[in-house]
Amino acid sequence: MRNKGGRRKTNAVASVHRNRYVEVMAQETDRDAQKRAAAEAAAALVEDGMVVGLGTGSTAWFAIEALIRRVREGLRILAIPTSERSGAQARAGGIPLTSFAEHPRLDIDIDGADEVELGSLHLIKGLGGALLREKIVAAAADRLVIVADSKKLVTRLGGTAPLPVEVVPFGWETTAERLRRLGADPVLRKGGDGQPFHTDGGNLILDCRFGPITDPAGLDLAIRQTIGVVESGLFVGMADTVIVGGDAGIVRYSRVGATATGTP
Repeated sequence: MRNKGGRRKTNAVASVHRNRYVEVMAQETDRDAQKRAAAEAAAALVEDGMVVGLGTGSTAWFAIEALIRRVREGLRILAIPTSERSGAQARAGGIPLTSFAEHPRLDIDIDGADEVELGSLHLIKGLGGALLREKIVAAAADRLVIVADSKKLVTRLGGTAPLPVEVVPFGWETTAERLRRLGADPVLRKGGDGQPFHTDGGNLILDCRFGPITDPAGLDLAIRQTIGVVESGLFVGMADTVIVGGDAGIVRYSRVGATATGTP
């Protein structure tokens, strides 16, 4: 005799799982819509003849797609990508690429962020794995525009995301120990195959938990002075504009001096 009660229980559990899946997918769709809206607004800032930095990550992907569409409509730009995958996306879409040898300065750099500190617009970046190249491109740009969804906004950096630190492979264990002395809990990033993740530059990334960061500039300096460190994922005072997509639409934050203000 079949256990009808057991079948009903199984069906009920399956129904809960299906409903939860639909709920999660709806949330992801809403978040992607926020990212896309912010990316579209940032891409609209690009003017004919500009040299543009192309960021890396899920939100930057939407920005590159928006620029591809504008290029197909006649916009003339050159671009320098922050990663091989962003470069491949741009080339496939028809965006012509250049190099720092031809264009040592960029007009604008559009990128994402893992955390954005309200009030200062200091950033944590690097979870996408292109930390060093992202900072090189950002430092060469006349204007750094960050695109993000509302979940990336925080009152203090380090509360939700680890701080990526790019390090040379040789002796990385000793570099990790030196970072521990600064108060970090460093974890070597690994890829989907379980092997250490290597950046496009051949380096490793240590994802460091410091807890809430009260002095981003001081910590950034201490990390970058650590032997074995290539670059810190703290982008202090570098973002000029942050465009955030949220439930109520787009909000733009602009940094003036050491403070930032937001406007719809």
